Amino acid sequence: MTQKSQGDIWKEWATKAQKGDKEAYNLLLVDILPFIRGRLAGSLANEDWVEDVAQEILMSVHKSLHTYAPDRPFRPWLMSIISFRKTDFLRKYYKNKKVRESVGGHDKTFDKYVTDPQYSGELKDIEAALNDLPEKQKKIFTLMKIEGYSAQEVSDKMGMSVSAVKVSAHRTANKLKEKLG
Repeated sequence: MTQKSQGDIWKEWATKAQKGDKEAYNLLLVDILPFIRGRLAGSLANEDWVEDVAQEILMSVHKSLHTYAPDRPFRPWLMSIISFRKTDFLRKYYKNKKVRESVGGHDKTFDKYVTDPQYSGELKDIEAALNDLPEKQKKIFTLMKIEGYSAQEVSDKMGMSVSAVKVSAHRTANKLKEKLG
């Protein structure tokens, strides 16, 4: 008998929660919270921020659980939510002029990257560059580099060899680097 991984257990609970199982829903949220906090703790400056962003992530999981596809791993889905919420928090934090001023000697550096038109549209530039790619190439890159699937998982999903998937992801990354400078 093999023991289930944490990701498999979360996947099972998420699938049950989608079907209305309140106990599975509660188990899922309680169990992912320490994982979320652990992921945030090393990248945010203080415990209050970690807790604030963790609560935002739990709300996002609650609101978007219906979008989780049970045939896919749960952990990459959760990791993308963690990443987006943390990025949203930091973007808001550094855009707030009062907060920037309270940081001290870093004001001008933060101003340069947050308010300078040269840098402010980078996320839109990345999205546009991805949208310019052929659909298959975009899908492979998104699955591997953004959603966190392994080359083998993408290979199975796309009906391609593992090496072809790796080559495509690598070439796409290089193409994006060229486009984005």
